[in-house]
Amino acid sequence: MKALLDVNRDFYDPLWAGSRLVPPERFNTWPLVQSLAGDAARRAEIGPGLCPRFPLQGTRFLDMSPPAVAKLVGGGADAQVGLVTHLPWADGAFDLVGAFDILEHVDDDDVALAELSRVSGPGAVLLLSAPLHAARWTPFDTLVGHGRRYDPAVLLAKLGDHGWSVERSAVYGMQPSSTPLLDFVVWSFAHRRSAAIWWYANAILPIGVRFQERLEVAPGLIDLHGVDEVLLVCRRTSPTAPAVLP
Repeated sequence: MKALLDVNRDFYDPLWAGSRLVPPERFNTWPLVQSLAGDAARRAEIGPGLCPRFPLQGTRFLDMSPPAVAKLVGGGADAQVGLVTHLPWADGAFDLVGAFDILEHVDDDDVALAELSRVSGPGAVLLLSAPLHAARWTPFDTLVGHGRRYDPAVLLAKLGDHGWSVERSAVYGMQPSSTPLLDFVVWSFAHRRSAAIWWYANAILPIGVRFQERLEVAPGLIDLHGVDEVLLVCRRTSPTAPAVLP
């Protein structure tokens, strides 16, 4: 079986090579990011591809895909090639860290979380999103390089083990809700790969960005029953802290 890292490289390198950089202001996360970035001069975002959520200026970016990094740099960002499991930064280097749709793409998510914690200073904020509920697994998850969907309790326990407490949360995600559309995308990548990459980069992704719903961020942890993906606003505390603040 092909390693998960290779699956992701095979999917994302051609995708980003054929895509354009989407400014962070286009995403529904922008108001939240703006509210946090003003108090966090030291920022990093891991694995943005060409869909960064953090400001291009003043943020350190890291992505596994050379085509994505080249276009981020071309857009004026400070970006380099690397992996979330081997972050190239010093301990406590950042006050605000973004890891949107990252954990599900790595074989060892505990190593990834340990690295995110290592580079985050005391009291730092982590914006983290992840898909939920194994029963909701589809062939689209396989296509885009997911290794898992999370049971909410497991995800929260992992965050707590690595010193993060959840302060706020929101329903998140841009995956199309239409099963026929998802099936068509998967079929296209299997049988018409070049055309599928063009359509995904130039039609499906831009349409998804255009029709995002407003991000409704609530205190604590929202009810995750039936939620396909969650965005968590986490605070760096200690390895023994509870995962969810009362």
